[in-house]
Amino acid sequence: MSRLYETLRRMEMQRGKTDPIEIASLQPLELLKSAMAEPAEMEGAPTAKVEVTLKTRLVALTDPRGLGAEKFRALVTRLENQRKERELKSLQITSAVSNEGKTLMAGNLAVTLAKHTGSRVLVVEGDLHRPTLASLFGLGHVKGIGEWWSAREEKERIAQYVYRLTEIPLWFLAAGVVSDQPSQILQSARFAETFVRLASWFDWVVVDSTPILPMIDANLWSRLVDGTLLVVREGVTPIDALKKSIASLDNPKLVGMVLNEASEFDRTNYADQYYALHRT
Repeated sequence: MSRLYETLRRMEMQRGKTDPIEIASLQPLELLKSAMAEPAEMEGAPTAKVEVTLKTRLVALTDPRGLGAEKFRALVTRLENQRKERELKSLQITSAVSNEGKTLMAGNLAVTLAKHTGSRVLVVEGDLHRPTLASLFGLGHVKGIGEWWSAREEKERIAQYVYRLTEIPLWFLAAGVVSDQPSQILQSARFAETFVRLASWFDWVVVDSTPILPMIDANLWSRLVDGTLLVVREGVTPIDALKKSIASLDNPKLVGMVLNEASEFDRTNYADQYYALHRT
C-alpha cells in the first residue's frame, strides 16, 4: 500500500470522518477523489516573463527547429502513447548522481509538452536543496514551496505561488526559500494533500527532482508522482551508482531512461537537410 494512500487516509480522518473502518474500505481512486477539491481558478495566477538565451540550452524555446528540440518532441510522443496504457499524469525527472542534466531535461520536456500538445503543464522545482530550474527560465528568485510551507496555515493557497510562464499553457511552481529540512516537507500530509489537489488542475506535472544519491528526496517524490524518468549522461554516470540508485527507490515506477549527450551526428547538417526537404 503506497505512502500517498496512507497519507490520504489520514487526511480524511483529520477532516472529521472518524470511522476508521469506513475510511479503510475506500479504494485508492475513491479516496483520491474525496481528497481533491474542485479545480481552482488559475486564470488569476501571477505571471512571470521567461528570459532565455542560447547559452541556457533550453532548445525547446531557443532552437525549435534543431535536432535537440526534435528529440524532445519524440519523447513527448512516447509519453503520450504510454499514458494511453497506464495512469501517467505526473512524473519526476531525476538522475543517479548530480551533473547529468536532469534540470535541463525537465525544463525542455515541460515546454515541449505545453507547445506541442496544447496541454496545461505545471513544472515544479522539486529540488528543495539546490534549486536551479528558476534560473534556467531566467526568473531569478521566485517565491514558492518554501514560503508556502513557512506560512504554516492550512488555508494558505498554493495557487498564489504558481506562476504562468510565456504565452504557452505552462505554469511554474518554484522551490522558493531553501528549507533546512526539505524531506520534512515532502513527507508531510499537508504537502501530499496540496500536491494531489494541485496536480488535478493540470494535464501534465513535471517535477525536477534531486539526484537519487545521496538524497532521499527522489524516493519521497516517487511516492507522490505517477512515474520516474531517469536521466543518464554519457561518460558521467558510474554504472555502480546507477544500479544502486535504482535499487534504492522503494517504488521507482520507471517510465524510461534518457541518455543525455549521447554521441550524435552534426546538428547543423541535420537542420539544413531536414528543412530543405520539408520546406514548402
